[in-house]
Amino acid sequence: MKRIMILPVTVATVAALCVAALGATITDLGPWYQALAKPGWNPPDVMFPMGWTLIYALITISAITAWRAAPTSVAAEWVIGLFALNGFLNITWSLIFFRMQRPDWAFIELTLLWLSIIALIIFCGRFSRTAAALLVPYLAWVSFAGALNWAVVDLNAPFG
Repeated sequence: MKRIMILPVTVATVAALCVAALGATITDLGPWYQALAKPGWNPPDVMFPMGWTLIYALITISAITAWRAAPTSVAAEWVIGLFALNGFLNITWSLIFFRMQRPDWAFIELTLLWLSIIALIIFCGRFSRTAAALLVPYLAWVSFAGALNWAVVDLNAPFG
């Protein structure tokens, strides 16, 4: 029984650390990013790692909570799959924005990321209101990031 209870904690924690590490590795705040025109409401660069640390902690707790609360093994597999898809989309945004230097394409991809968070909230909310509620700050953060992404596109387009 203890092994079953520890498995969600281990898997969710390792997955979140991997997504965070990959995202951080891909994120390049070098000359290209610094040269972009940004809106006046753009937070200082130091705020993003602090914000993401809190968000990843909440995502991890949400994933553990949802996995444990899943009423069936099929529902638990869906939880894992939806969180994995979300992690993939999270990393992909950083890849498109920073490495490909395409904020315009990144905004389109961010829409998919945002929808994946909505899907997680709805799906997990069916059997764990706590898991769903823990994802609301993530949705707010990505919504803010989307507005910021759009402002960068608006101020700097065209790209490519």
